[in-house]
Amino acid sequence: MHATALVIFCIFFSLVTLAGFWAARWRRPAAGMASLEEWGLAGRSFGTWVTWFLIGGDLYTAYTVIAVPALMYGGGAMGFFAVPYAVITYPFMMLVLPRLWTICHRHGYITLADFVGGRYGNRWLTVAVAVTGIMALMPYIALQLVGMQVVIEAMGVHGEWPLAAAFVILAAYTYSSGLRAPAVIAIAKDVMLYVMVLAALILLPLKLGGYAHIFELASHALATHTPAASIYLKPGQYMAYSTLAIGSAVALMLYPHTATAVLSAKSPNVVRRNMAMLPAYSFLLGMIALLGYLALAAGVTTKNTSEAVPLLLMKMFPEWFSGFCLSAVAIGALVPAAIMSISASNLFTRNLYGTFARKPLDAAGESRMAKVVSLVVKFGALIFVLRLPVAYAIDMQLLGGIWITQLFPAVVVGIFSRCLHPWALLAGWAAGMGIGTGMVLSLGLKSSVYPLHLFGQTYAMYAAVPALLLNLLVAAVLTLVFRMVNVGVSADTTDATAYVG
Repeated sequence: MHATALVIFCIFFSLVTLAGFWAARWRRPAAGMASLEEWGLAGRSFGTWVTWFLIGGDLYTAYTVIAVPALMYGGGAMGFFAVPYAVITYPFMMLVLPRLWTICHRHGYITLADFVGGRYGNRWLTVAVAVTGIMALMPYIALQLVGMQVVIEAMGVHGEWPLAAAFVILAAYTYSSGLRAPAVIAIAKDVMLYVMVLAALILLPLKLGGYAHIFELASHALATHTPAASIYLKPGQYMAYSTLAIGSAVALMLYPHTATAVLSAKSPNVVRRNMAMLPAYSFLLGMIALLGYLALAAGVTTKNTSEAVPLLLMKMFPEWFSGFCLSAVAIGALVPAAIMSISASNLFTRNLYGTFARKPLDAAGESRMAKVVSLVVKFGALIFVLRLPVAYAIDMQLLGGIWITQLFPAVVVGIFSRCLHPWALLAGWAAGMGIGTGMVLSLGLKSSVYPLHLFGQTYAMYAAVPALLLNLLVAAVLTLVFRMVNVGVSADTTDATAYVG
């Protein structure tokens, strides 16, 4: 056990815990948080900087800090796809999310499923969006636990109780403070992560002989892997790399926790400013990715690639600073896990229970139910990680990205046009979900890159992309068919003026 690192880790974790409970008093309205609007979206009151930290903390998770370098450590250049996808997604979000904010603010919508329900008036399409969001979030929350678990084990602490204790604390302050808790903690988490990454990328190259030597050592180490990897993309990887970047960019915008963070902003201009500023995080992500090569150059050896960064930090830094860095990574798990659990509880309360309940809940009832559901979600993810192999959570996350991408026609196309028939959208969603899941299952849940055979050629593609193309094709064709046979649609209850500008 690394006692010094563990003490520093516990100090910073305790300070963040206190901040999480204090957040219940921060910007608290006189009426308290007895509504989903206040508990789940913090009253839509966050300005530019708080929103920037919140969205950044939401999108760049603990597992990002662990997994992206792990991909570089194990697979070389292929793992770098996370950087261009983060660059691609922000101009796309700039077009979509301010308009989404305006519509949702005007109608009091809390979730993407709320918007789809108002836009199309189709109960089953609304349920499909809600179920897809919850299914995609559960393994994502579990992966935050995986990130925290490898950090704790790197300090020599083993067993289930440290992880369980950390998530009991998370559950407690999320229950009491709602979205305000991760908003406060995100500020501390981002500052700590920047310190960690800058220190690693300035000091460690000095110890390891400079970047040219680091890339040389990493190249030699990757060549010995099975299968052999490289710091350069191979020609056969181009299609997989580009489709992973494009598909992941689409998925990132559609995750429920992204919508929750965006809808907490106080104006569409705050959203626009954030889409302009958030590429700064892509710069941070690029630096984080290089930690995988630093681990190779430093001679870090592990069969579990997720351990590469924690072991690198413990090996190359003094224990006190290693404890600080590992606490930054662990705190990085708390922010997205809290937002994700809030998003899942919002979806369940509003769009599953709320859709089928005979007696609608009032504002206070919605808030109470969402708080309880958020606890169930967290402890469900905890049991998932503690009782099942870690590989299961990773495999399910591969499916989660493919599933969430299938919401593109209903949500993104719906923001700009109601040209697609709701029943056609539901059929397209089912087709995309089925073919995307089938592709990954046929690979034994070992990869989300599927070798697609077309016209005598084989194209290795991220399964979400062909699944989405099929989804769109089915929706477009069936829209024409349903209109020809005069299948009726429900009225659009959203305000047409919200789509202008």
